[in-house]
Amino acid sequence: MKDGPFDRPDSRFNTLKDWTWIGCYGGYYLQSDLLHEQGFEHGFFTRLWNDRGPDQLAGYISAGISVHRPQQIHSGSVLNASDACQDPWPEADGLVSDRGGQSLWVCGADCTPVLIADPSTGHAAACHAGWRGVAAGILTTALDRLVERGSQREDLGIALGPAVSGPCYQVGDEVVQAITAAIPGEASLSEAGALLPDEQAGRHLLDIRAAARLQLQQAGIPGERIAQCPLCTVSEPDLFHSWRRDQVQAVQWSVIVAQATT
Repeated sequence: MKDGPFDRPDSRFNTLKDWTWIGCYGGYYLQSDLLHEQGFEHGFFTRLWNDRGPDQLAGYISAGISVHRPQQIHSGSVLNASDACQDPWPEADGLVSDRGGQSLWVCGADCTPVLIADPSTGHAAACHAGWRGVAAGILTTALDRLVERGSQREDLGIALGPAVSGPCYQVGDEVVQAITAAIPGEASLSEAGALLPDEQAGRHLLDIRAAARLQLQQAGIPGERIAQCPLCTVSEPDLFHSWRRDQVQAVQWSVIVAQATT
């Protein structure tokens, strides 16, 4: 990886299955092929864009879009995008579109950015889903809000962006208990590959994206409608900020643009 956002990602990242690096004048950002095929403008930005916020980044995604973002607090709160359109940004960790042309932004530095698209209604949602968000049911809340707008769960396309991977995310019993309580059903975290063994007593390795995927599937989303990025924020310091790796407050942004007109 070379220095600067104008450089192409290292060749080992060029052939990510079901994911594509999009080049523009400002650099490269990552897209899910699933959401792209559904016609949704979106992107997962890297740390190489860290001198720019949503107001600047929006121009690289689409012209004429409005910018909406929450002040993230590791919660299960989901707002209408129209309620998050100016500073001071309202406290929440998820947004759901309520009209077309809205760009929905979330940021993270190990937690999972989750972008949700409905090609039938044109509505979209964006969530910041760490373990607290998953435990608080932020993804099921976002799904319920989309259903209220006319979505069918089986029509939705969902992309889980770069986040900390299981081998790099050690947690305690209390985290596992909280996540388990938020994912009802017979399938366990271990069976889903979300909980990995750890040699240290009372500690576990949690794959938060796999846990989010399981929660989405338990909520009625078909597995083939969920794209899960393989990149780990901790393991790729050239690409991503990571709180767990660096203990520095810095983030990368993710966005999806709603198509709905009503």
